[in-house]
Amino acid sequence: MDSFSEPYTRQGDDISIEEVRENIASLEAQHRKEGIPLSGRIIHVCHYLPITATLVSKQTDLGVLSPPATPPSKPTDVPLQDEPLSSSSSSSSESGISTPPDSIEEKEKEDTTPTWSLGPRHGHSAMISGIRSLSQSHEQLIVGWTGDIESSLSEKVSADTISQKERLEFEAALKEYHPKESDPDDESDRKTKYVPVWLDDKVAHGHYDGYCKQTLWPLFHYLLWQDVATEYASADTHYPYYESANAAFARRIAEVYRPGDLIWVHDYHLLLVPRLVRESIPEAVLGLFVHTPFPSSEVFRCLPREFPIHAFAGIDLIIALLIGRKEILDGMLGANLICFQTYSYSRHFISTCIRVCGYETTSRGIDVEGHVTAISHCPVGIDAERVARDITRPGVQPKLEALRNLYEGKKIIVGRDKLDVVKGVLQKLRAFEKLLQDYPEWVGNVVMIQVTSPALTDSPKLERMVSELVAHINGEYGSLDFIPVHHYHQTLKKDEFYALLSVADLAVITPLRDGMNTTSMEFVIAQNGTGKSPSVLSEFMGISKNMEDALLVNPWNLGDVAAAINQGLLMDPKEKAARHAKLYKVVTTHTSHTWAAVLVKMLLSQLGLQGTARQTPYIPKDLLEGLYKKAKKRLFLFDYDGTLAPIVKTPSMATPSEATLEALEKLSSDPQNVVYIISGRDGAFLEQHLGHLRNVGFSAEHGGFVRERGHKAWTNFTKNLDMSWMAEVEEIFRYYTERTTGSHIEMKKSSITWHYRSADPEWGQFQCRQCQDLLENNLAHKRPIEVLVGKKNLEVRPIAVNKGEIVKRILYKNPDAEFIFCAGDDKTDEDMFRALLLFPPGVKKVTMDAPVAVTLVDDPKAPPVELSIEPDAVFTTAVGHSSKRTLAAWHVTTPHEVVEHMLSLVKDVPYTPPKELTQTEDGKEKANL
Repeated sequence: MDSFSEPYTRQGDDISIEEVRENIASLEAQHRKEGIPLSGRIIHVCHYLPITATLVSKQTDLGVLSPPATPPSKPTDVPLQDEPLSSSSSSSSESGISTPPDSIEEKEKEDTTPTWSLGPRHGHSAMISGIRSLSQSHEQLIVGWTGDIESSLSEKVSADTISQKERLEFEAALKEYHPKESDPDDESDRKTKYVPVWLDDKVAHGHYDGYCKQTLWPLFHYLLWQDVATEYASADTHYPYYESANAAFARRIAEVYRPGDLIWVHDYHLLLVPRLVRESIPEAVLGLFVHTPFPSSEVFRCLPREFPIHAFAGIDLIIALLIGRKEILDGMLGANLICFQTYSYSRHFISTCIRVCGYETTSRGIDVEGHVTAISHCPVGIDAERVARDITRPGVQPKLEALRNLYEGKKIIVGRDKLDVVKGVLQKLRAFEKLLQDYPEWVGNVVMIQVTSPALTDSPKLERMVSELVAHINGEYGSLDFIPVHHYHQTLKKDEFYALLSVADLAVITPLRDGMNTTSMEFVIAQNGTGKSPSVLSEFMGISKNMEDALLVNPWNLGDVAAAINQGLLMDPKEKAARHAKLYKVVTTHTSHTWAAVLVKMLLSQLGLQGTARQTPYIPKDLLEGLYKKAKKRLFLFDYDGTLAPIVKTPSMATPSEATLEALEKLSSDPQNVVYIISGRDGAFLEQHLGHLRNVGFSAEHGGFVRERGHKAWTNFTKNLDMSWMAEVEEIFRYYTERTTGSHIEMKKSSITWHYRSADPEWGQFQCRQCQDLLENNLAHKRPIEVLVGKKNLEVRPIAVNKGEIVKRILYKNPDAEFIFCAGDDKTDEDMFRALLLFPPGVKKVTMDAPVAVTLVDDPKAPPVELSIEPDAVFTTAVGHSSKRTLAAWHVTTPHEVVEHMLSLVKDVPYTPPKELTQTEDGKEKANL
């Protein structure tokens, strides 16, 4: 994990955009040289396309209109002057020119052919501007929902009624679409392609208006559902729509994906997409950027998930609830890189993954079954050049002068926010009232212009509270010639907005929680040509760390906000200029263009760090079965925990399933098969649950003890080793056990393990690292031991004893084996895979020297043996994600799949299940065979 004191930006981010682009080009050249495919394309996945669509009818030049054939029954039936006529309101002679009778039918058919009218969609301008800026060096695809389709009469058109032909015409129209504004960015946009995602209306609105806005958005802004102004009750009724929409996006990505593409998924609307894409395109290089805040783990764990009653059959209630929270996190962790606005948000996410899911972190990121997801942060900026151009538009200056004349002689405080609970409009107004109370000299000398644009969801209760508070302040402190608060609940035009920012003496932007707030940065640009006025900003904004030269406040502390407003209004010009210069440098350096380029650079860097190009392929069942049938002798080598049985919180509960017992019994009943279970468990556990399998061999404690097939006695491979080190290790482990609540020590005959699965996950991991450091630096180099970090445990064992040595022993004892299947899931199993790397490049036959596990116990002078195995018949198989770092040649995803593959090999072998287990006098289970 990163240091808690990490600064807002990373070293190297303050270089120019040109240098960042040079770094990108250098990384791409390096990757291509190393054989990593890169297509030069970037796929950006956003909730909406940045385009609005209207379905209209093709029209010809109408000329002089003739009266309609039938008079309208009511005034609203008459088309408005600016509206295009629908085909039903026009006749064959609507052009005013006589049309030949034989062409009337063709004419009407042409007029009713559906076409599309496209226009720019407002909102998310910073993100879209950053994406389009990458077109200078990469081909761009923006994948997004079409949004609601409207007709030419501004009526909503259901997605179900849009035919396939119309959808193809829409995609053709997107290829020809260019923004109408005259803008240098337009040239970049012409290199950007748009890929629509079609969603059923019910799914689209259940996804966005339902789960996104009524569950995730409040949660990510530290609001629980009972706190939202809409007073919406259920928190996850719309989750199925969220799943369906994310699945539709993932399918669309798979349709347009080419090998070597980079994929960036944007924001909380699409948190399940990374994992869904990973499942369909395992080799994809994918990043996820979360534009909203991310809450602490204590808030996130409140996220519920409803399950049907039948879903609880055989499932513990607590586990079922965890599944609900894990779905979102696991969806996100399908990415190679997850990026947040600030370091604190990334730290919250890491903590949530540790506490809610039990995942472990490494220096490279969060480890999920071997797939490592890197976590970083990179603030979004604004398109500073474009904002600077917009401020110089001809319409801005007249409005600016009008505002100066209207409020001549008074200081102007400006605020613009959406009317959402988290924007803190009520708290801001109360702080302004506090200013007039504590600093009465401002009464009559300062006005607040507060503009609230309508929120995405109606909040009548909040709107009423704001209106009542404005009326109260104006009634208490206003007069016939002075109104202190001017509240406008409307969406401002661009010229009005920039005029308001330019004329202000102070901006007050104090949301209770916000990811990125563009108004605060646009204010800095607007003030560069006027008074260089300061701003009062909330410390709970994502960009507050970057805007430290503004006046940062806690919006809940009304007195401090009032004092900061007073300080800003009285600030001398010299201090204003100094603060403004620093803020202006930040805003013009960390732009949306820089943000987009840094994202690409970070994602390309993950290619080199994680070896993303190396994906372990899924084991081919046909090849496995074919070589199995062909071989005269076969070896099966299995780990137990995580391979034949899933990992569970209580180790004693990891009992073999009926299918597992069936597979082992069938395999071992064939005299041509040699089956061993090579586990870290002690011999007692293996005897208790698997001891009735007479033809299966066992290795316990990572190779410390072996029970051969058909035998009951165990061979101790450590009896000739110095084991005096165990007392010293136990003393160290006791020290950490006393200081880590929930941890315990497991003493085995050949090793000693410290478990912290039941401890606080972050504290347990921290203590594990401290203990590991102590053992490796003070004991391991003096004694013949090695320290192994496992899943929520730390194990110390002799160097000469490991699973790899046992595999070598088994192979040495069975040199005539023509087929090997070896499966494992964790770091200790890599010793087995390493032992089976038998063939150097180009070599088909090998001779094996006697391993330590043979010379130590059987014969110190054992001769080499020639092996019958061929390279293609060795199936080393890792259980876990395909991107898991492993020496194995193949992978399966779960223990269940290991058992399935084994059963497929012996599907024709008869099987009689053992009788039910009964309790013995000592409390242990024993099979009645």
